[in-house]
Amino acid sequence: MNALHIDWQPDKTLALPVYQQITDYFQRAIASGDWPMGAKIPSQRKLAAQFGVNRSTLITALDELVAVGLITSTPGSGMTVSGNHWSSLLAEHVNWAQYVQAGQFKPNSHAIQKINQFETNDVIRLSTGEPAPDQFPRALFQKAFAHLGQQLTSLNYTEPAGILALRQQIARHLAKVGIHTSADNILITSGSLQALQLVSMSLFPKDATIYTEAPTYVKSLHVFQSAHTHLAGVPMDNQGMAYWQLTPPAKDRHAIMYTIPTFNNPTGIVMSAERRQQVLAYAQDHRIPILEDAAYQDVWFDQQPPQPLKALDETGNVIYFGSISKSLAPGLRIGWTVATKPVIDRLTDVRMQTDYGASSLSQLVLAEILADPEYDTYQAHFRDVLSHKAEAAQAILHRYWDDFATWDAPQGGFYLWVRLDDRINIQKLFDLATAQNVLFNPGSIYDFQPNQYIRLSFSYESTERFEQGIRILTNLIKENF
Repeated sequence: MNALHIDWQPDKTLALPVYQQITDYFQRAIASGDWPMGAKIPSQRKLAAQFGVNRSTLITALDELVAVGLITSTPGSGMTVSGNHWSSLLAEHVNWAQYVQAGQFKPNSHAIQKINQFETNDVIRLSTGEPAPDQFPRALFQKAFAHLGQQLTSLNYTEPAGILALRQQIARHLAKVGIHTSADNILITSGSLQALQLVSMSLFPKDATIYTEAPTYVKSLHVFQSAHTHLAGVPMDNQGMAYWQLTPPAKDRHAIMYTIPTFNNPTGIVMSAERRQQVLAYAQDHRIPILEDAAYQDVWFDQQPPQPLKALDETGNVIYFGSISKSLAPGLRIGWTVATKPVIDRLTDVRMQTDYGASSLSQLVLAEILADPEYDTYQAHFRDVLSHKAEAAQAILHRYWDDFATWDAPQGGFYLWVRLDDRINIQKLFDLATAQNVLFNPGSIYDFQPNQYIRLSFSYESTERFEQGIRILTNLIKENF
């Protein structure tokens, strides 16, 4: 559909703010039917010129129109009319823009919002931290469903901490990495991200400081900051967090340490066994609780990583977060938290006030799969396939990028943490790439300051699609930098 022709301009002599005149004009045009649903709206540049306003005024108006559902903004495709008469009437009475900006939960950065919106489209997803769809263990799931189908009598709410059979299977699974715990010390969550939200709501005092690796996955989230805490980055070397550069908090200040010691996201660094002992001892000496994010614990290639911090924890200092999202199926939305009983009880009480428990069907299915002897066989095959994809991805980068990029070979996980030459503007490359239907994650979304890194995922796309994406990025780099 062709772009709409607009011959209207705001009256800058009126007392009504210009941005409000623009939103009113859009509402009238859509409500009257002059602008049909699906009609393409001119670009921001053209609209700003047509209306004789600066971009910030125009964006204020467009944000309000998006908030009430009158228009849709799609990365790479521009803006289209999406509203109807009812949303127009609502917009005339309620200024939703002031509400959508008023909540305590901070919005994602522009880059992350763009990635989240764009990842569901038909694009080359070098950004996606998920197993490839073709690695889905169909036979394991079919077997689990078949067995469940013979026993299933209800799908009511589960026990507050999660289905006992699943917590018992997770305890057995954790024993393989040295964590000896019981079902009473495990809480089932809707993924490990919910566990972070529960901890931040339940255990963090206001204005606490969260010390974490720099860069780190949690920097790309606002879950801690939305709980009115502060993130402080601690540098890393090739053995993990350089804990001695952490500034001990004053006695009257609360501090928490968050770490991804096994295949740090995004860098892939594995904290050494010696460094784990040192970090744990430092935290115990300074009475700093540790949040250990072990999402990639099972995703190793040739050598199993050192035992988790939780396996070394003799004082209950560590809260451990695990997940099935990286090693089996993110769509199950199952994670788990391991901690002392009082902590688990507190988190359980809060989660019962929020969602009343993770999906009972997902829990039952996962309990069946973890109990299946074939699960270990699947895991070994999963790691082997991923290892070969990592090798192929690096070979592709050597073929195309040796002149302007460096990286370390990953020992596990999903990612290559790639440093590009200083001459390459990462944000510009990101915008150019999304216009060409290629997604990668800029390194700055994980860091406490701008950097020259990008995170490339080799897990989701096929090797052929990975190379196709790299070829497109290579051409963009050669043409623009």
